[in-house]
Amino acid sequence: MRISEAARRLGMSPRMLRYREDLGLLPPVREMSRGRGPRHRQFGEADLGAVTAALQLERRYQVSPASVAFGLRVLSEPAVRVAVADLSRRIGRLPERPGRALDFEQERALRLLGRPGPGSPGPGSPGPGSGAPAGR
Repeated sequence: MRISEAARRLGMSPRMLRYREDLGLLPPVREMSRGRGPRHRQFGEADLGAVTAALQLERRYQVSPASVAFGLRVLSEPAVRVAVADLSRRIGRLPERPGRALDFEQERALRLLGRPGPGSPGPGSPGPGSGAPAGR
């Protein structure tokens, strides 16, 4: 269906639907109309379902379409995810990264299971507390 019909079914203007498409809140274009003249996106049920899901998120969490688009970007781009997590830690929204004590406990558990952990001696190597003299 054309954008005017899709917008009517969604209860919004074609302009708002184009805005949502520009933000990346619609699935990628699969089919374009055929024939002469400019090619127009054809909207299907999957497109309408994606817009409806975005509208529900916006209403439920009281956020803008741009905020939903940014949330999708955080989920899909690792560098953005890392930057947002760093900011969240800086402002106290996320706990600090686990410290060295947790790394020690993980390595200890792996040794007990007979698997060397990252940074630990390999099998057959004397580990800390084994009574073997440390190498120089």
